[in-house]
Amino acid sequence: MFTGIVTDIGEVLEVSGAGDRRLVISTRFDAQALAIGASIACSGICLTVIERSASSFAVQASAETLARTTLGGWRKGTRVNLERPLRAGDEFGGHMVSGHVDGVARLAESRPENDSVRMTFAAPAQLARFVAPKGSVALDGVSLTVNEVESERFGINLIPHTVAVTSLGALRAGDMVNMEIDMVARYVARLLGKA
Repeated sequence: MFTGIVTDIGEVLEVSGAGDRRLVISTRFDAQALAIGASIACSGICLTVIERSASSFAVQASAETLARTTLGGWRKGTRVNLERPLRAGDEFGGHMVSGHVDGVARLAESRPENDSVRMTFAAPAQLARFVAPKGSVALDGVSLTVNEVESERFGINLIPHTVAVTSLGALRAGDMVNMEIDMVARYVARLLGKA
């Protein structure tokens, strides 16, 4: 379980494999403290640590993960939002995020708004109905509040802090992001027979 509060931006150092993919990602975390087999959210994707060094860790992604997320396009130098899993007693600052990406959204527009950046994303049609004004969404692992919704598009604001500590500020129109809908919305829809 994660909260969508990014605590480091890593960088892809190596990519290998043709079917499943193995990635080595740098981090400012004490990578030796990451347990082999531990989960770590990498731009919103819950991945398993399979190796580690002093300043990097390796993960493996299956064909399913490659097909449903942006990970298939990651190359050496790709910046990755990182979050370690929530531990009992940790501050819960964002919203409940599982790291199970539901789909990929596209940045439709980005523009300055006062000190912030206003972004509009286009959600996949099957996910758009789970997005609600003032609800939560995780984009590339970042917990965000939805400002408005119009059909399959929704808007968010990035404050300067979020721009500085995540990879979202570097996005350009047309870029794709991993999207995880709010867990509560998913279960409410299921209970109402709409999922």
